[in-house]
Amino acid sequence: MAAQNAFNTILKTLEKPDGGEFGKYYCLPALNDPRIDKLPYCIKILLESAIRNCDEFQVKSKDVEKIIDWENTSPKQVEIPFMPARVLLQDATGVPAVVDLACMRDAMNKLGGDSNKINPLVPVDLVIDHSVQVDVAGSEDAVQANMELEFQRNKERFAFLKWGSNAFDNMLVVPPGLGIVHQFQGREKESHTVTDDELGLAWTQNTYLHTTMIDGLGVAGWGVGGIEAEAAMLGQPMSMVLPGVVGFKLLGKLRDDVTATDLVLTVTQMLRKHGVVGKFVEFYGEGMGELSLADRATIANMSPDYGATMGFFPVDHLTLQYLQLTGRSDETPQIEKVYSSYLELKLEDVEPCISGPKRPHDRVPLQEMKADWHACLDNRVGFKGFAIPKESQNKVAKFSFHGTPAELRHGDVVIAAITSCTNTSNPSVMLGAAVAAKKACELGLEVKPWIKTSLAPGSGVVTRYLQKSGLQKYLNQLGFHIVGYGCTTCIGNSGDIDESVASAISENDMVAAAVLSGNRNFEGRVHPLTRANYLASPPLVVAYSLAGTVDIDFEKEPIGKGKDGKEIFFRDIWPSSEEVANVVQSSLLPDMFKATYQAITKGNPMWNELSVPSSNLYAWDSTSTYNHEPPYFKDMTMSPPGPHRVKDAYCLLNFGDSITTDHVSPAGSIHKDSPAAKFLLEHGVDRRDFNSYGSRRGNDEVMARGTFANIRLVNKLLEGEVGPKTIHIPTGEKLSVYDAAMRYNTAGQDTIILAGAEYGSGSSRDWAAKGPMMLGIKAVIAKSFEQIHRSNLVGMGIIPLCFKPGDDADTLGLTGHERYTINLPNSVSEIRPGQDVTVATDTSKSFSCTVELAYFNHGGILQYVIRNLIGSKQ
Repeated sequence: MAAQNAFNTILKTLEKPDGGEFGKYYCLPALNDPRIDKLPYCIKILLESAIRNCDEFQVKSKDVEKIIDWENTSPKQVEIPFMPARVLLQDATGVPAVVDLACMRDAMNKLGGDSNKINPLVPVDLVIDHSVQVDVAGSEDAVQANMELEFQRNKERFAFLKWGSNAFDNMLVVPPGLGIVHQFQGREKESHTVTDDELGLAWTQNTYLHTTMIDGLGVAGWGVGGIEAEAAMLGQPMSMVLPGVVGFKLLGKLRDDVTATDLVLTVTQMLRKHGVVGKFVEFYGEGMGELSLADRATIANMSPDYGATMGFFPVDHLTLQYLQLTGRSDETPQIEKVYSSYLELKLEDVEPCISGPKRPHDRVPLQEMKADWHACLDNRVGFKGFAIPKESQNKVAKFSFHGTPAELRHGDVVIAAITSCTNTSNPSVMLGAAVAAKKACELGLEVKPWIKTSLAPGSGVVTRYLQKSGLQKYLNQLGFHIVGYGCTTCIGNSGDIDESVASAISENDMVAAAVLSGNRNFEGRVHPLTRANYLASPPLVVAYSLAGTVDIDFEKEPIGKGKDGKEIFFRDIWPSSEEVANVVQSSLLPDMFKATYQAITKGNPMWNELSVPSSNLYAWDSTSTYNHEPPYFKDMTMSPPGPHRVKDAYCLLNFGDSITTDHVSPAGSIHKDSPAAKFLLEHGVDRRDFNSYGSRRGNDEVMARGTFANIRLVNKLLEGEVGPKTIHIPTGEKLSVYDAAMRYNTAGQDTIILAGAEYGSGSSRDWAAKGPMMLGIKAVIAKSFEQIHRSNLVGMGIIPLCFKPGDDADTLGLTGHERYTINLPNSVSEIRPGQDVTVATDTSKSFSCTVELAYFNHGGILQYVIRNLIGSKQ
């Protein structure tokens, strides 16, 4: 039973200057503990949360003491509970979350519990922004045309989400077409540095976000998969290892020719090299004051890409100014804190750059790009290589584009997209791109017609300031018409490229390029036919679209010829910081934010016309290919199953380093020859209506078949062949991953995965854990894990094990053809994070691994929540 809060003695009243009070708050200085003064700001937020929620049941006084003693306890991998204040979702994670909640209500009913207990206890905001695809581009009516297509494809799942917004209390669903989750909820509208409740209790905001952009505003939040988010919604505290904190000192000021994107790509590379998985990063130093809130948000938003749980910027005078700008209604001293480790960056050392061709942290200085590109053509296939023979590197693929002669070379750009949360929320880089477009148009430059150009701003605010500046017309002139308000190209919703271009690429095996202002460029994510994908600032996206290739030295080679035949160089169109600042100052007004978000409750006509049932239990349609009752709770009883044994398991897949959640559970297009495509065809879905994996996340039958369906998957069992297949060890047959897994399941045989470093990097994608569980995978043995994905695996009952330092599958002589037995303790209570277990093979090899995260095994965290809510004391 919960007890009275032991820290009520430090509960203080926050008084208003003119009388009355704002509310009450827990005053940390009142503890009179000198250790608190040295804590990083982000750890103080964890401390305040623990104190506020201390009930000696879910959060105990000893948990508070662990956090206060952070300097000594964090190196020891101690666990603490964390209670979030809110949950934020987008539709790609939101649909499966609502599916799970609906299914949990059914399970509660079957077990004799009160189904209405399955209801969010904290505010949940779900923004529909991952459904729009760039079907129509380069036209004035692209926004409306793409939205109509979006509703045609997704009407069923939109209706399901609208049902959820009515069936569950505390859940707000923001309709499509209003903006992306990061921009709308993360910074422009819903972020508050202080939250209060109906009792007038105030606290520093700590959120459970899809986005980490909010950390740039002094609000603590980090990305999780839907599995943990669902448990958090239902009042289950997150069990987390008390993190180390990397102190990142910023000095000086950015050069005139450098953008926030150049800075964040530099920071990403530095932090990846330093190693920050499972850690917080806290930025400080005099250079922080030289960064706008938008620039800070840009850095914070890419924390999943540099591997940190969050990249945090403490509140200062700029934060308070931003709150006023965005219509919210005040300096905090910078005190040197103690950190686990330290990094330092002089901002004047940052130079223009892009990242790629396959990973966000593979930064390339712009002046080295041409040389780096030719090295990639030469290098063996890998993160920085395509292995194109020397004699083929100058190949020219000639084709006809709507009757006009055209040609492609390796490195030619076929997609140029200004998109994604990281950049479209930053007015400086967005207006910088518009200024670059204006200069290019005035000089007579044009984009080749076969390059698919698009602009997907994060919200209507961007549209308003682009229009007020008078610069949108120049973006339109180059083909960067607004196509919609969603993540589009960055999530893989780039739409089809022209068939003539696609054929030229496929028939000639060309390494085509995409350049996007995104934050992720993993293989197969942006488009199946763009093998080279580069992250760049919005102005650089404009520049590369004009050049038409990534095989260019901007310093020495022209990007094109102007209207008078004169060669135009990169420097001729590049905007100065002063030019951009002047446009930002004259074009960005607080009223834009207010006017845009007043429309939230109005929705849009297509959304408002959706008819949904009013029942609290969802009526599942067995014929639906979008929403399907998942199997997680079938045959569930009140008795937890206990830890499962892993005995004589086969290796389903043997991977190297940097297997991302996109490799495990792709979000983009469904390949016509895949098991998922076969399933959809068998259920009467036409090829043109396949939609994407991201849109099908409410159907476990599609998603299980889409697990490890990335067309760029590299599985060592295939000995060099690339694709979503594996070897069925007992027979030696080459099968799709899904078919092989089902073969093992039918025979009652367990499977595991072997992997290298950074397993599960990228998006916090719950289906990257749900899918493997449905394939029957019992454990993943890797050199290292991304923290979010590791937690998701545990939440679905899959064991994450780490090789000992210096070990991996290769050094241990493991081929993946062995059978594996994992000797876990018989009792869940005996499993501890960081403990060693022995893995034995049928070839007489055995090795020691570390249990990366211990958790109860009740058939997964969601089954545990159900039993708790019904009243089980298990």
